[in-house]
Amino acid sequence: MEIRKVQITGGSSYVVTLPKEWIKSLNIKKNDSLGLIVQRDGTLLVTPDKKTEKKRKQKEYIVDSETDKTYLFRLLVGAYIMGYSDIIIKSNGKMPPHIRESIRMFTQIAIGPEIVDEEQNHFVIKDLLSPMEMSFEKTIKRMYFLVESMHKDSIKSLKNNNKELAKNVISRDFEVDRLYWLASHQYNVILTDIVLSKKIGLGQEEASYYFLISRILERVGDHALILSENVLKAIDTLSPDMIQEIESTSNMSLDIFSKSFEAHFKKDIKKANENIDIVEKLIEKCEEINNKALNLGIQAVPVLYMVESIRRMGEYSADISELTINYLILKN
Repeated sequence: MEIRKVQITGGSSYVVTLPKEWIKSLNIKKNDSLGLIVQRDGTLLVTPDKKTEKKRKQKEYIVDSETDKTYLFRLLVGAYIMGYSDIIIKSNGKMPPHIRESIRMFTQIAIGPEIVDEEQNHFVIKDLLSPMEMSFEKTIKRMYFLVESMHKDSIKSLKNNNKELAKNVISRDFEVDRLYWLASHQYNVILTDIVLSKKIGLGQEEASYYFLISRILERVGDHALILSENVLKAIDTLSPDMIQEIESTSNMSLDIFSKSFEAHFKKDIKKANENIDIVEKLIEKCEEINNKALNLGIQAVPVLYMVESIRRMGEYSADISELTINYLILKN
């Protein structure tokens, strides 16, 4: 860290000189304006004028016929999540068909990135979604309602012996992943752009809070997927009494999940605290079903997996309530 002394000019103005290298790197001229942002911790952020266009983060990949399409897809997702707004894919010769397929699959799945330039040997992908258009809160709400419906429909398919509904739930996990990538992308963009953070009124602490909730919701979605996969194995094999017990336990878990988000949306620290205490009752109920399932023979396996996913949903809901408590303490 470079240390510079504060000087006084004109008897009342405090002046600090700026590093010459920094001035040259941004091509700042005499009489240009600079932005000054006071941080929560008392530090002062100096930026070029707000009207100056921020340089877009760019990532470039070189591919060939030997490049695995799954590997490339993961690289593209990684670049998107880490906040790169421009992604360039180049090849020495004509772009192989499997590479084109991977690129198009990525742009169809991720929210925001679009192909803006395509030639035989290169693609240019740009993120066209403004962070101002899709807030963290909207992303979280969409994830919440989606994973809640997935869990409810999983149990409904078990009750009604509806395999098609269970398969539909499995397909919805794809949408949860898309929203989680978006939340991760938004988080990393805010971390690296303090000016944008100020503009949308969301500090880095708040961004971290929303990101952690999105990660928990993604895991709840994974367990809704596991729940449906095992419902498919258990359909037409369980007694009405066992199905009733699974449904009852599921409703308890869903209630905890709902209350955790009620506390989040209403910013109710007491409700968040009360919600955490309910999880112990859910765990006891899950253990009771597991003990009964041991007498089911081979059908015990899908039941144990279903109960585990129901339990994990309740525990993840308690994690959300804990995050809400920590966040509200920070805000107050």
